[in-house]
Amino acid sequence: MTFVIAVISLLGTIATFYACKALHQKFQKEWLTPILITPLVIIIVLLVTDTSYASYNAGANILSNLLGPATVAFAVPIYKNVQLLKKHAFEIIVSIAVGSAVAIASSYIIALVVGLNNELVHSLVPRSVTTPIAMDISNMIGGSPTLTAVFVMTTGILASLLAPIVMRLCQFKKPSARGLMLGMGAHGTGTSKAFEMGELEGTFASLAMIVAALISIVLSTTFFPVLEHVVMNILLP
Repeated sequence: MTFVIAVISLLGTIATFYACKALHQKFQKEWLTPILITPLVIIIVLLVTDTSYASYNAGANILSNLLGPATVAFAVPIYKNVQLLKKHAFEIIVSIAVGSAVAIASSYIIALVVGLNNELVHSLVPRSVTTPIAMDISNMIGGSPTLTAVFVMTTGILASLLAPIVMRLCQFKKPSARGLMLGMGAHGTGTSKAFEMGELEGTFASLAMIVAALISIVLSTTFFPVLEHVVMNILLP
């Protein structure tokens, strides 16, 4: 019976995604994006059928395990446009380093302001990094990898929905600016959206996502402990 549920979970998730994708392509509404609607449909089905998450994940975790190879695959467009990326290397590294530091600091401060407990605080801090690496960072700093995955997905979905509005307001027209913003702010989800805009946007988003992940690993073990010490022992003694 468990095997049957696992197979249904896997195939059902794939079928739901493609159905939501077809719906999105037909109506062209941002709030109908598959990455937002698919989880909602699955949650409703699990609640209605009284199926536990553990039973569902027995089959669907195959899709989660593909996140790693999918992230590595982003290296292909980076390789194809390596000369262009070299030309803007300084701007890319500086902007992503600042963005990563701001993401960590803002996540930590917001978590403290709303009164989250220590585990939730440390789970929220890596929310602006692609899921596989964010979960590892969360485990390193004392958070819950599962909760971090939820925060990462929420961040990616909201950032992808808001990105077109921000681009229009700020008049981001260059592929580099659009791609870097999506890769830094919405990681995997944003990178996927960037490729919908164009190959250059997707390439810059891919690089931003990868560089942000690497920089965030360093900042989580250097910058974040210092920030936490200053806030907890000096600002909030």
